[in-house]
Amino acid sequence: MTATLGLVHTSATLVPVFAELCARHLPGVETFNIVDDSLIKNTIAAGRLTPATARRVAGHIGSAEAAGASHILVTCSSIGPAVEAAEPLTGVPVLRVDRPMADSAVALGRRVGVLATLSTTLEPTADLVRRRALAAGAEISLEARLCEGAFEALMSGDAATHDARVAGALSELGGQVDVIVLAQASMARVAGTVEVPVPVLASPPLAMEHLAKELHA
Repeated sequence: MTATLGLVHTSATLVPVFAELCARHLPGVETFNIVDDSLIKNTIAAGRLTPATARRVAGHIGSAEAAGASHILVTCSSIGPAVEAAEPLTGVPVLRVDRPMADSAVALGRRVGVLATLSTTLEPTADLVRRRALAAGAEISLEARLCEGAFEALMSGDAATHDARVAGALSELGGQVDVIVLAQASMARVAGTVEVPVPVLASPPLAMEHLAKELHA
């Protein structure tokens, strides 16, 4: 039976990014996308993930299962806690995009840096890293940084300003930690453009490598 991956996104801009990764890492796996950008817009407006938005996330995950997904990937870190809450209600494996990245960070160093362009993403990702470290029995220190104005620049079409601010924060943080975690998939493209003396982890490729192992096991 052919595996089918359902992807739930909060931005249409991530569809081609993950389509390319699926083609590379998951050949032969059928995919489909559910996109609802109101999830992230409402989260940003409220300054947090609200119960109403969390219920809608669970609804999209349920819809993906009903549509025939044998595995589900949710590609937005800001709604990660809702993804975890929906997992026990779902009959197929559900993965929040940043979990493999958090596990890799914990394995790579004791001093972990978390970089985000949205405050609503920074804390959920930092919390996930702390909990994955606890589960692994690892003691870590965590340095969380927000790239002020970068997300707003990206949303207004000024990708150059976004990339410059992320790159600057990467360079600054690189001398203070053992590994850096990029809290948002939208930041991944900047990772390879800056020379940093420590590993810089982006969630999309690590999530795909995790799924490839799982689906081919």
